[in-house]
Amino acid sequence: MDCMELLDLIKKGKDSTLQFKKEFNSIDALAAEICAFANTKGGRIVIGVSDTGEITGVHDLNRLNQWISNAASQKIDPPVEVTTQNLLCEGKLVVLVDVPLGPNKPYAVQKTEFWLKVGADKRRATREELRRLMQASGGLYADEMPIMRAHIDDIDMDRFRRFYEQEYGMSLIDDEEAYRALLNLKLMQGPHPTLAGLLLFGNKPERLRSQFIVKAVAFVGTEIVGREYLDSEDITGTLYDQYRDTMAFLKRNLRKVQRGRDVNLPGVWEIPQIALEEAVVNALVHRDYFMNASVKIIIFDDRVEIISPGRLPNTVSIHTIKQGIQIARNPILLSFVPKLRIPYRGIGSGIRRMIFECRQAGLPEPEFIEDESKEEFKVIFARIAQ
Repeated sequence: MDCMELLDLIKKGKDSTLQFKKEFNSIDALAAEICAFANTKGGRIVIGVSDTGEITGVHDLNRLNQWISNAASQKIDPPVEVTTQNLLCEGKLVVLVDVPLGPNKPYAVQKTEFWLKVGADKRRATREELRRLMQASGGLYADEMPIMRAHIDDIDMDRFRRFYEQEYGMSLIDDEEAYRALLNLKLMQGPHPTLAGLLLFGNKPERLRSQFIVKAVAFVGTEIVGREYLDSEDITGTLYDQYRDTMAFLKRNLRKVQRGRDVNLPGVWEIPQIALEEAVVNALVHRDYFMNASVKIIIFDDRVEIISPGRLPNTVSIHTIKQGIQIARNPILLSFVPKLRIPYRGIGSGIRRMIFECRQAGLPEPEFIEDESKEEFKVIFARIAQ
């Protein structure tokens, strides 16, 4: 970066990936800034520039370099590999500190202070956010965690036995055998079903996890205004039940079109069924189950929105998911879904298949949006008058 580029950067102002600091009064304050970036999406700290964008310069470079090195390697656990650049601008020395997105979250200052970037500011992480940080780096999976209020009676044992016999070709003769099978498949942990066990084979899992459902609404018009809607449903049950009933909701609220087919042939969905299936399954399987929020299906006159709680997993972006890159946020659910008559392939082809199917139908590509402020991922399909 040169001085002109720095001046352009200053004009844009600070945000969740850019921080200006006139100076640091302590190494702990510097460590907290580095930690916050590493725990979020990485970013750049510009030292020697005030919050208002005035270039004030660094006055003790040797001390600052020592603080940066010690903060990144000793104050933060695990250590963070930062890079620095010294830049002369308007006759004053500015130091740029680039912090990568951390692959080994969560990072802590002095082992106890976990910081996150929130917009241009930072704050300490909450307990739930710490869980999600561990999930992002593959150190913790929500679907493996036991549901402490649940017991084996909350598992539909008849459904599980039928599945086991069909999938593995063996009958579970007694309850003890069934219990051992549930343990081996990580559907139970001790006396409690795991979240995966509850979502896959639970008796009305919404009784214990009321937010892990699908909220579906078909509105009149193109905005969420007023109370007028065409259809509304809270879709509950196991993961398979939610998939089946969500597809039924979409089917009854979308149009059939001929799309160049003979008038004597049955119409096809205005949005390709395969594209919708991929989006619904992804929303159910890849959502962040550390967030107490529901998957949302919203149908407007001009579009369909499928909204999944949680940001994209660590190191994944809109660009990389279009290339077929995926990270298993809920590995147990992922391993079971193809066995439960839910059309999931598990090879990272879902996003590309949605794009392909829409192109083949002469429709715009789906829009993929990661809303960091709301912590949700959204897929938007256009509805085109046919």
